[in-house]
Amino acid sequence: MAFPTVSAPYGLKPVNLIGGQVFAGATRQMRIASGYNTGIFFGDVVSRTTDGTIIKDVGTTAVAATGVVGVFLGCSFINTVTNQLTFSQSFPANTTVTSGFISAFVADDPDQLFQVAVVSGTTVIAGLQYTDIGLNSALVQNAGVTATGNSRVAILQAATTTSTLPMRIVDVVPDTSYVSSGTTFFAEAIVKFNAPVIVSSVVTGGHSYNNSVGL
Repeated sequence: MAFPTVSAPYGLKPVNLIGGQVFAGATRQMRIASGYNTGIFFGDVVSRTTDGTIIKDVGTTAVAATGVVGVFLGCSFINTVTNQLTFSQSFPANTTVTSGFISAFVADDPDQLFQVAVVSGTTVIAGLQYTDIGLNSALVQNAGVTATGNSRVAILQAATTTSTLPMRIVDVVPDTSYVSSGTTFFAEAIVKFNAPVIVSSVVTGGHSYNNSVGL
């Protein structure tokens, strides 16, 4: 029986927590500023800004200096046309509200593990080797899919020991492995946000809950 294939990136998908802890779907509600000018898609990385709201984190080799708060899993708001509560897979850029708040659902546990596609660059699916487990990888920021509301964020195939990279490779996904020139590659990996690092005596990056200068 053939294994399933991965045709394109799909963002960061919560699976479980480190240590084999179960992910029960818990999220934290965080606000998005009315009129924020950037779309946020299901599976995108988000960080906080100075007014306490969240924004899409577009970092690749490094995330926001104050750290990320987690991964966006949809939002809700009062539609200004229908005046009804609306749930959305994504936050469409420039969405405004006149009552209430735009509430994002964020997987914010710093122990959260995510399943993610591996690419050689942009959306071209590639693979890691088993020996890449324990190394670090950069994020690849692709535009989300408006029709589905889903992210296309991925991680880069090139895995290294560079401590400032945002993602730690915890495991690989055997279900979507493939063999090329006699070598087994894994098109998906299990990752978590790396710990903050000290750069020029300043704590930077990582998950904001573990970052002493995080917002």
